This record gives sequence, structure tokens and C-alpha cells, in this order.
Amino acid sequence: MIITQKNKTSEVTFILVGFSEYPDLQVPLFLLFLTIYTVTVLGNLGMIAIIRLSPKLHTPMYFFLSHLSFVDFCYSTVVTPKLLENLIVEDRRISFTGCVMQFFFACIFVVTETFMLAVMAYDRFVAVCNPLLYTVAMSPKLCWSLVAASYSWGITCSFVFIHFMLTLLFCGTKFINNFVCEHDAIVAVSCSDPYISQKVIFIFATFNELSSLMIILTSYVFIVTTVMKMPASGGRYKVFSTCASHLTTITIFHSIIICLYCVPTTKSSWLLVKVASVFYTVIIPMLNPLIYSLRNKDVKDAVRKLISSHSSP
Repeated sequence: MIITQKNKTSEVTFILVGFSEYPDLQVPLFLLFLTIYTVTVLGNLGMIAIIRLSPKLHTPMYFFLSHLSFVDFCYSTVVTPKLLENLIVEDRRISFTGCVMQFFFACIFVVTETFMLAVMAYDRFVAVCNPLLYTVAMSPKLCWSLVAASYSWGITCSFVFIHFMLTLLFCGTKFINNFVCEHDAIVAVSCSDPYISQKVIFIFATFNELSSLMIILTSYVFIVTTVMKMPASGGRYKVFSTCASHLTTITIFHSIIICLYCVPTTKSSWLLVKVASVFYTVIIPMLNPLIYSLRNKDVKDAVRKLISSHSSP
């Protein structure tokens, strides 16, 4: 029975429906997503390079930001090239193995980003509430441990989801009603009952959201309380300006993840799922470096210094 199931699954081919129901929009969407992906790659790799090249940015905050940029670059690269390909070719097939691997890597980076944002909130809490002990409390060893824990948990979650997905039976050629191999879209075309797999990802997604948001909300409650006690308005503005970038990223990212994984999906909501998937896999990775660079004085100063040092004879 197990051998028969493995043989059937190995013969499976998926067809990513994507945005094929809008034929007139294929070329405009291709140009739009190509532009977004180009900005994403240049923005995130540029942010990493600026942080590495500027000694002023060698702080825990920018260490975490460089890893956030790396994660954004990675999961956008896992998804967007296939999306671009499917917008210009008639053959939208993807092998079962290719689909599972795309989901596996995308899941790693999305879960990692979830906790990387929580780590950054904790970093801001220490910086604002314990500024004199900041460099001691946020030691290089602790920073690396927090980053490693985020990646490790992302890998663990991904392996768990893949394990339960592979217990399902898939057969023949199936249409996936999305442009990306997203969990609900994959299990929806299974030839067996996906209840357990759906329940597992719901439980893990809810745990990830609640735990990370608890860390973020607790950190910002203490931050706001501390800032309101500051006598100088200038100091308040600087703290709120720095935290505003982080809160903007958190709000966009978590609201979309909650809609996708913590709210049951119905057949009538597949268009909403596609739009949400576009935001968290394509648009958010582009927005993060823009948000942090345009609203961050230190980053803009570092860019000016790097440009002037290379342009001067």
C-alpha cells in the first residue's frame, strides 16, 4: 500500500493557475513583478552591503536588519522567478518535488522572518529601556544565538509541515489555484483527507503568531512607557522614528500571515489568498529595505559617506 502511494505521488504534476484567468494582464503583471523583484534584490542586497561596509552600522540593531534583508531576498527569490516564468509561458507545470521544495524553503524564510521581527522588537526594548547596559546585554554571542534560534525554528516548522503533507496521497495532474506552492493550495488538490495536515499548520501558525506578537507587544508596551517618561521631546521623536519603521513592517507582515494561516480558507476566498500571497512573498520583501532606509537617518548618512568616499579622487 505504501509503495503504491509513493508511486502515485511520484507521477503527480501540478499546474500553477496563477493569474491565467486574466490573460490581458499577463504582460503588465510580468513587467510589474519584474520591477518589484529587481527593486527587492537591489534593495536587500544593497542594505546588507551598506551595513557590512559602514562601521557606524555595526550594532545589534543593524546586525538583525541585515539578516532580515537576507531572509527577504531569499524567500522572494524562491517564489518570484517561477511567478515571472508562468506569466510569459503557456506551460505552467511544476513537478511534485519542485512544488514541495518551493513550499519548504518559502516556509523556512517566512517563519524565520516572523521571529526575526520579534527579536528586533526585543532589541529595541533593551536599547530604549536599558541604554547604559545595551552593549553588554546585547552581546555578539546573544545576537548570534537569537538569529540562529530564528533560523532553526523556521527549519523545524518547515520539516514538520512537509512531513504531514507527504502523508497525503496525490494523484494525476492537478491545478493549484495560486501562483506559488502554498500549503492550503497544495493540500486542497490531495486525493486523501487533508484534515490533519491543515490542523497541524493551523496550530503551528497560531503558536508562531501568538508567541512572536506577545514578545513584540510586551516590548513595545515597555518602550512606550519609558519614552513617555522622557523629558526631552527630541529624544522621544528619535525613538518613535526608529520604532515606527519596525512597527510598519510588523503590521503589514503579521496581518497578512494571520489572514492566510490563522483564518480558515473557503473556496470563495481563493482570490484573497492570491492577493495576500503576492503581498507577503513579493511586495513585503521589497518594502522592508525601503521602509528602513527611507525612514532611517543612520542608513542615509552611511550611504552618503560611502558614495562620497568612492567619488572623491
